Amino acid sequence: MQKPSVAELRPVVHPPGVKDRRSGEHWGGRLYMREISLRIDRHLVNTRVTPNQLTYVMTVFGVLAAPALLVPGIPGALLGVLMVQLYLLFDCVDGEIARWRKQYSMTGVYVDRVAAYLCDAAVLVGFGLRASDLWGTGRIDWLWAFLGTLAALGAILIKSETDLVGVARHQTGKAPVQESASEPRSSGMALARRAAGALKFHRLVLGIEASLLILVLAVLDTVRDDLFFSRLGVAVLAGIAMLQTVLHLVSILASSRLK
Repeated sequence: MQKPSVAELRPVVHPPGVKDRRSGEHWGGRLYMREISLRIDRHLVNTRVTPNQLTYVMTVFGVLAAPALLVPGIPGALLGVLMVQLYLLFDCVDGEIARWRKQYSMTGVYVDRVAAYLCDAAVLVGFGLRASDLWGTGRIDWLWAFLGTLAALGAILIKSETDLVGVARHQTGKAPVQESASEPRSSGMALARRAAGALKFHRLVLGIEASLLILVLAVLDTVRDDLFFSRLGVAVLAGIAMLQTVLHLVSILASSRLK
């Protein structure tokens, strides 16, 4: 069977609104990965590979970010970025293949969400272990592994707080939440939310952004010839994750999402 062209694929797999989803589309997808994924799609749409299988592959790449980051120096940081970018690629491809074939699956949606949790956690736990200097000649400092795990816990809790809105609404017979409901009812809270959104510091605990930050810090560590910048980064990410866990919870409770 002839492979569809990118032009044939685009209107089907990228229907209006896919790239514009406020909370469902990463900037990396909009900026470059959706164009790369289209080139992969055309080689997969006529094969026996299912969208769910691609979602499992995506999950594996996300989890592999943790052991990749255990490789010392810049090579490990580059491997971590590569694993996360492959995660993002297959996160685009699985849904696009599903739209082309009209093979929609509740299992696929569920595994996709689990993969998002695992990827963020893997990057942050791997970062903490990396900062602990597992392969160094001195004493392993487990404080940084603890802080990395704390950051991972915060990242998971933030995602859980969002997902549990849907659970609460479903269990009380409410319709799915609309984007407009996320705006806090208080003008002061709304202003604070917009300020936090403009700074986007909370995005640093997401797997994609965190992996890029880790690469930058690995370069700085190489110049300095120690782990000072990585350890500073782990501490900052743990602080951001804990702070954002509380702020996000307050934001949800102050909005109309649970009304």
